[in-house]
Amino acid sequence: MSRFWTDKIAALDPYVPGEQPQDKQYIKLNTNESPYGPSPKAIAAMQEQVTEKLRLYPDPNCQVLKNAIAKSYAVEPNQVFVGNGSDEVLALAFMGYFAGGKPLAFADITYSFYKVYANLYGITPDIVPLNDEFDIVPSDYDNLDVSGIVITNPNAPTGKALPLADIEHILKANPDIVVLVDEAYVDFGAQSATTLVNQYPNLIVSQTLSKSRALAGIRVGYAIAHPDLIEGLERLKNSFNSYPIDRIALAGATAAVEDEAYLADICKRTVTTRDWTVTELEKLGFEVLPSATNFVFVTHPDKAAESLYLGLKEQGILVRYFGNKPRIGNFLRITIGTDAEMAALVTALKNF
Repeated sequence: MSRFWTDKIAALDPYVPGEQPQDKQYIKLNTNESPYGPSPKAIAAMQEQVTEKLRLYPDPNCQVLKNAIAKSYAVEPNQVFVGNGSDEVLALAFMGYFAGGKPLAFADITYSFYKVYANLYGITPDIVPLNDEFDIVPSDYDNLDVSGIVITNPNAPTGKALPLADIEHILKANPDIVVLVDEAYVDFGAQSATTLVNQYPNLIVSQTLSKSRALAGIRVGYAIAHPDLIEGLERLKNSFNSYPIDRIALAGATAAVEDEAYLADICKRTVTTRDWTVTELEKLGFEVLPSATNFVFVTHPDKAAESLYLGLKEQGILVRYFGNKPRIGNFLRITIGTDAEMAALVTALKNF
């Protein structure tokens, strides 16, 4: 601990991303990256930006990208906010809409960055346990005295999705607080709540280009909501960093959003490989939770998750192991890779 650290810094418990070891080449099935490259149109658009124009600042309003997102989701551009990855979108929403004194409700098993943000902004978490089947139960979010609610749909790391009717139940039960639905994985098999933003002025839906659009490397995320909520996020952004998205990222993100055919193709390929992987893992005795994402969440009745994780790593395959986390310490989260990568995973597991 540095003697220059403030108490605030010392009290932080930062998010720990999936490991990125450099000692050898691995099949990386631990960070939910796409195994496929971005849209060729996105790559071409980014390459076109590598000119002397990089001496100029990008558009701080990201208007061309907002227009493309608005068209894709049949909303108005003033209903779209763009950030440096969906993590920045979430961070600003936590700061602006949940740091008001009352606790913030979210599940006990969900994206672990929520606890990090809560700690950073001095927000008390109101933890709502998943049921024994690892489902979010909508009625558990009724009558809570909280500043807001965050729902990850599909949930991570479980992969399970809520139907849109359940999201609507939560919205109807909480009309006076902001409900944020984090849809990082929605394109792989869940219903998006973006269709509800015009009915519920308290709804923020966040998405990312890192997963289904294979652009984790350029860090672009966005939110769709009522214009009033979007304006609040804009005010926060412009009080912190007016230029969070660079020229190259703006061009690539816009082209990726517009290339809906490519999005549909790689999502279909991922789902097909996911279904094959589930079948093969179940043949090996794994319990596999139903997944609407680009990963599967698995446990084995006879093999400890830690030993499987270490054994796979020895064979050059990385999966996500959650250590001693309550309820999920004996689970592994496995990203869906290419057909060849998943076949290599199954072959490696057969060695156990």
